[in-house]
Amino acid sequence: MPTPAQPPAFSLESVDAQRVEDALALMGPKWTTWTVMTMLQEGRPLRVRDVAARLPFVSEQLVGKRLATMRTDGLVIRADTGHGAPYRLSALGESLTPVHRTLADWSRTYMSASATAEAERVEDAVQGLRLRHTTAMVQVLDKGGPMRSVHIAEQDGLDYAFTQRRLLRLQADGLVTRTDPRHGAPYALTDAGWALGPVYAAVDYWSTALPTRWTPPPPAPVAAAQRTHPGVPLGADSARTAAALRRSTAVPAPLFSHAPPAATAGAVLRDHPIHSGAVTVSRAVPRTAAPLHPAMVLARAPAPTRCARGPLPFSLRSWSSDHVPLFRPVPL
Repeated sequence: MPTPAQPPAFSLESVDAQRVEDALALMGPKWTTWTVMTMLQEGRPLRVRDVAARLPFVSEQLVGKRLATMRTDGLVIRADTGHGAPYRLSALGESLTPVHRTLADWSRTYMSASATAEAERVEDAVQGLRLRHTTAMVQVLDKGGPMRSVHIAEQDGLDYAFTQRRLLRLQADGLVTRTDPRHGAPYALTDAGWALGPVYAAVDYWSTALPTRWTPPPPAPVAAAQRTHPGVPLGADSARTAAALRRSTAVPAPLFSHAPPAATAGAVLRDHPIHSGAVTVSRAVPRTAAPLHPAMVLARAPAPTRCARGPLPFSLRSWSSDHVPLFRPVPL
């Protein structure tokens, strides 16, 4: 287990954590460092197929997508927008050289001393440092010393579960460690964590040339819902009805050139009788058709409870009285 190290003279407190993370996110996509170093080594504009030829382990299609993303981020420019026009590094892309050198030196000293290509070493370092809130957690441990995960979450204003997962990832990457193997022991920076000062300083200095970070505007205020039927009581057992009443709004007058026709009073029996012995009930369906014949005018009748064959079954009696309007014809 790596042992906690003594803090160096450089303080991480002066670094803008959000700006550093934005800059690392710009450098972080896979093959970005390889592409920048390849174009720096050539020192001339290159087409997509030229860059892909120098990166045989990457497809030409992926190189084209990566160059398009880098152009959007301002790392490369294109003099001509025609098909097959070459790319070249912008001033922002060329200024990445000292940042890459600092990252490579830090990785070689504290992470892995094996023979690895410098571009791969830089990309691996960026992948570990670009994780969200990593810089803020390193700053908290740099300022407050060994600290429990719950206190780190309070200092950074983060969720405790998220802080715990991020600390485990930083521990696996060799940036933090526990002061002792007991459960709940405080976390502290390792030698690699304390040595991040020059790395963050180089990234922070490079990020000053980046455009101002865009922040979304505050959401527009939403008017509170108002009841359009205040005369209807709202009960605890009618939540759906209450919600429907609150959502309903009156139709504006200019929407129609004339008032909609009123529905014709009356009801028409649909031919779906339900037989139970000598009792026959039918469902009433309102219609907006022409006026009905007087013989078809119906009046409400009470739900029957007995019939010629005896009492109705409980289920049918309850269902018919609760859910089906029962009618009987009456003379005019």
